Amino acid sequence: MAGSVSSLIGGRARPDAPGGTQDVPNPARLDEVVATVRLADATTFVEACAAAQSAQRGWARVPAPVRGRAIQQLGRLVEDNAETLARIMTREIGKPIAEARGSVQEVVDTCNFFVSEGRRLYGMTVPSELPDKQLFTFRNPVGVAAIVTAGNFPVAVPSWYLVPALLCGNAAVWKPAEYAPATSEALAQLFLHAGFPEGVFNMVLADGAATFEGVSQALDAGLIDKVGFTGSSDVGRRLGELCGRHLQTPCLELGGKNPLVVVPDADLDLAVEGALFSGFGTAGQRCTSLGTVIVHEQVHDEFLARYAEAVETAAIGDPFEEVLYGPMISSRFCDRFLGWLDWVQPHHALRGSTATGRITRDAPRAGFVGDPEAGLFVHPTIVDGVTMDDDLYKQETFGPIVGVASFADFEEAITLANGHGYGLSASIYTMDPLNVFRFRERISAGMVSVNNSTTGAEAHLPFGGNGRSGNGARQSGVWVLDQFTRWQAMNWDYSGRLQKAQMDVADLSADPSFRLTEP
Repeated sequence: MAGSVSSLIGGRARPDAPGGTQDVPNPARLDEVVATVRLADATTFVEACAAAQSAQRGWARVPAPVRGRAIQQLGRLVEDNAETLARIMTREIGKPIAEARGSVQEVVDTCNFFVSEGRRLYGMTVPSELPDKQLFTFRNPVGVAAIVTAGNFPVAVPSWYLVPALLCGNAAVWKPAEYAPATSEALAQLFLHAGFPEGVFNMVLADGAATFEGVSQALDAGLIDKVGFTGSSDVGRRLGELCGRHLQTPCLELGGKNPLVVVPDADLDLAVEGALFSGFGTAGQRCTSLGTVIVHEQVHDEFLARYAEAVETAAIGDPFEEVLYGPMISSRFCDRFLGWLDWVQPHHALRGSTATGRITRDAPRAGFVGDPEAGLFVHPTIVDGVTMDDDLYKQETFGPIVGVASFADFEEAITLANGHGYGLSASIYTMDPLNVFRFRERISAGMVSVNNSTTGAEAHLPFGGNGRSGNGARQSGVWVLDQFTRWQAMNWDYSGRLQKAQMDVADLSADPSFRLTEP
């Protein structure tokens, strides 16, 4: 029987549902309800921010190495509950179990990295230009962080925000996706049992409209000091505008239209393998999913033939089995994907499966694993002949659809790779170091892969994009510390007199007229 899930504020569940209730079905078996979520409203979100603010100063006074101990305990709890957490995720959003396990491992990796950062929140001592004076810099927590994340990676991506935010001495209000409440509640329980004081970590389950209104009200009330958001570029733009009114800079990780460039000297089998996982892993429901393969005209036909065969023979279906991908996360995403198929134009050629759209008995997929009628399963689609004028080139498509475009020279490839205005992830397949460095220098993406997928990222590398993909903020690794701390400078003058910088600086006399004489 499905359980009821609600917001967690100050360590306690909120049983009310001012935003209504919603059943969340298993997308692979729609007749199975995974959870019933009790949705909050804007007022609840504001209350959570107030609880976080009340707890934050006490948490900030806890020595950073001790805060790191809570992160360590969280990592061990996630590790010890990894299989259960992965299976909940697979049931709720349809992520293949192998990918779900990898996603949970990323939380563990993130915790392992930041444990020691509690002992390395380094400032600096800086030489002064005046005698008997010392200069210092310190990292201070920003205060309350409101974190809003999507549900396609319901544990890994939240950890990129929450773990460093809490380590740095902030309190957090996390708003996960309302369509992944069971996974979110499971992760939240691990946070609550890791040793954080009451109110330092809070979770609010609400829909998008209530969340936006709650963030707006909490900012007006001075209850939020930092907003982190992973989601669509359109929503990120609205949140950026809202935060800007309060002189705040949010951490925005947004959509992508990620290119994968194949040059003539590429290992085509390796490129096909990378494009297969990049484009169709998680049913293409990643911000780093492959958008367009940009293939040199000399190898276009051979690459396309190999790629089409790989996609056509890939196992799709039950996410608890060994499949390339399972269902769409929810009917919302499935319906959007079906709408994007309308962007296919007469000049395009389709490959990848026996049909397009939903996989059904009337539109079957050869080798399907399980019962396609039971869930939200869709055909993988390769669209060849994409040009810069096509919507399929210009807009993010969150689903298993990949465009293929051709290029004649390197400059044309770079134009195609950058022309849509997104700048999250990009990949190039080549054996020539010159191609690698030319690509890295000219690509607009914040993350670049060489002979690897567009989705490749590790927990200690900066993650984030530019342009339509974000505002330059970075998550993961030491770089994310700048999102959740503010630098404070201190000068300490023990000379016993007022020394004025730039005015009382000692002068060392020189003889600029001196010249050497030739012997």
